[in-house]
Amino acid sequence: MSRTEARGGRPAIGLAMAGGGPQGAIHEIGAVMALHDAIEGLDLNDLEIYVGVSAGAFVAACLANKLTPAQMVRAIVKTEPGEHPFVPETFLTPALAEYVRSGFRVPKVFLESLWTYLQRKDDMTLVESLTRLARALPVGLFKNEPLREYLERIYSIKGRTDDFRELESQLIVIATDLDSGQAVRFGEPGFNHVPISRAVQASTALPGLYPPVVIDDRFYVDGVLLKTLHASVAFDEGAELVICLNPIVPVDTIRAVDLGVMRRGKLVDRGLPTVLSQTFRTLIHSRLVIGMEAYEERYVDSDFILLEPRRDDYELFFTNVFSFSHRKRVCEHAYGCTLKQLRLRRRELAPILERHGLGFRDEVLDAEDRTVWASAGLSMDPRPSTPPVVDQLSEALANLEQLIEEA
Repeated sequence: MSRTEARGGRPAIGLAMAGGGPQGAIHEIGAVMALHDAIEGLDLNDLEIYVGVSAGAFVAACLANKLTPAQMVRAIVKTEPGEHPFVPETFLTPALAEYVRSGFRVPKVFLESLWTYLQRKDDMTLVESLTRLARALPVGLFKNEPLREYLERIYSIKGRTDDFRELESQLIVIATDLDSGQAVRFGEPGFNHVPISRAVQASTALPGLYPPVVIDDRFYVDGVLLKTLHASVAFDEGAELVICLNPIVPVDTIRAVDLGVMRRGKLVDRGLPTVLSQTFRTLIHSRLVIGMEAYEERYVDSDFILLEPRRDDYELFFTNVFSFSHRKRVCEHAYGCTLKQLRLRRRELAPILERHGLGFRDEVLDAEDRTVWASAGLSMDPRPSTPPVVDQLSEALANLEQLIEEA
């Protein structure tokens, strides 16, 4: 008897979601809305298991907690009664207190460096001794407590829960134990007493950007340090089909100049943040490719479907998600691109879905004018949830940044 038959005909389907910061979360929200619309029989709020890493943990935890894809889409652009708007600023609040603490540490560390130099000046230069000052640097540029507070609020209303043990489906949130370098699966026995909001906070704590999260006297950071998707967790828990969403792909700028996206097609022109972003994306994606190849050999009796952006998807790579219109555009773009990818891969994917009691809604895939907003019950031009002056300022800053880069 197959696992599906053992469950009374209910297919054992899992969802594995990678990270990608605020932009990745918005992209994944648009993608799950497309999956909801395009696949008959797929209930994204009633799957067997959800596995999330970093920003993917944020979205997966919301789905497991019965927030529908449509609700999450609406949260990007407006405030529903009883809901809280999803805005990237939740992820990027400056850690001012950390900066202050670091400033107070500088005199002490400087004196220690000087004393070390005086004791060992025969075999150490002053510059070498001053490298100790790195200990005074902040361990994170941004606070991640606002994200935990945001999730705690939305999980405390409408019958939702912040307790892994009270969920109807299994939710696994992956983080990394900083001191051991080992992956930790919050939601499994031994780690399911941790609040979901705290686990997601730990899973999104990318070193350098966010401080480690302390849970039971251990320090935890982003789970993406070890694997990109951790889809194997879903397979090991009995999933026969795992749908994998990954918004992190390196950009290929070969066609960028022809399309008018860039002037020279050189990422180095955009400075250190873009270079680091491309480097990070390349490392993460190459590891994902190796992992997917291993899944094919290791889980021969199961299926997986990987959905991710194209490498020439400049709309996704070169956007400022702090602008309302850009957040709206990323979600809309992800929805359309996911539907297009499903449409182009229909002959490949249809037999896989059929094996698990699912099927495509051809009328959805063939309707190329569908919009994510109509599917979510919004007008074609949803109003921003922030005051107009805020969005005007954000747009102006984005335009100024673009002008500086071009200059």
